[in-house]
Amino acid sequence: MGDMLDMIFEQAIAREASDIHLLTGNKPLLRVSKELVYLDMMPELKPQDMINFINKISNNNPKIIKLLEDTRMLDINYKYNDSRFRVNVSYSMDVPTITMRLIKEQLPYYDTLNLPQNVRDYTLKSQGLILVTGKPGSGKSTTLSALVNEINEHENKKILMLESPIEYVHQNKRSVIVQKEVGPFGDCKTYHEGVINSLREDCDVLIVGEIRDKETMDATIEMAETGHLVLGTLHTNSCSETIDRIINFYPTEDQPTIKFMIANVLKLVVSQRMLRGGYGNLVMIPEVLVVDDHIGGMIKKEKFNNIEVDDAMQSGREKGNLSIVFSLAEAVIDEKITLDQALKEVDMRRQELLTRVVMAGRQRKFY
Repeated sequence: MGDMLDMIFEQAIAREASDIHLLTGNKPLLRVSKELVYLDMMPELKPQDMINFINKISNNNPKIIKLLEDTRMLDINYKYNDSRFRVNVSYSMDVPTITMRLIKEQLPYYDTLNLPQNVRDYTLKSQGLILVTGKPGSGKSTTLSALVNEINEHENKKILMLESPIEYVHQNKRSVIVQKEVGPFGDCKTYHEGVINSLREDCDVLIVGEIRDKETMDATIEMAETGHLVLGTLHTNSCSETIDRIINFYPTEDQPTIKFMIANVLKLVVSQRMLRGGYGNLVMIPEVLVVDDHIGGMIKKEKFNNIEVDDAMQSGREKGNLSIVFSLAEAVIDEKITLDQALKEVDMRRQELLTRVVMAGRQRKFY
């Protein structure tokens, strides 16, 4: 059975898959450039296959097996030859299901990302809070590692990274980097505990792999308020939704205070989407919000208005903002994605504007 899992790993690596999906009653599935592809040469998986896979992935460690039995969930790393996988085990109809993400070992470089220059500039010069957001699989961890690499190459800092799992392994350059894995068998059990302890570790830059609750948000804001640069991620779909999500971590009576704190410490929000390009490649579509005094004033209002912030981004390109409309339009004009794809990414209110921007851009490009 180990041979079967090895074959799945080999196919995933050869096809440059991002994820592996193992479900009882199905042949193994790979996600390749956003598309799900069956491994037709493999048999349908049985419940016993899943148990055997888990035993292999956990190295038959009784503590890991016990944790899975108690919590019905498991997140661990697994190394196959020179490749590393992030493994998630959960249950469906009382049978384990396994999802594995292939972790790319090659360190990403900022210039290979489709991000504007000001994101790099804020990372190198700012203190405060910078957030990178998007759905799972949108490249948040890749962007964070690329930004860490920029700091590492240009600044003399101590960088503390909290990750689950550790994906890219950084080597010290001008900076000193400490990487900690978060989890039951990691270097710290929770992100909250890791952020709290970072206040005692004399770091200049803190990377929070995922902010998922109020306690972690509290500690992250405290770290940013004390003059540190903090970069973190949230699972949100837009820059304005990110601010709304943070506010709603807190009960209504605490929201005026947290709005004031966010307006003061939040410097930049980057929201990412990953779309399938015309050649089967993946195209990253970024949205960037610069939190200046104008945006800060919107955050502090009694009722936070997502649309108001979106419109301010749309009209504030000279301040470094990049709205989703202009980002999508640029990708269409450069023929990286189709107009139909782009229109599906915005609401009806902005579809007409997107079409006009694309048409105007195509005319300028043609002439």
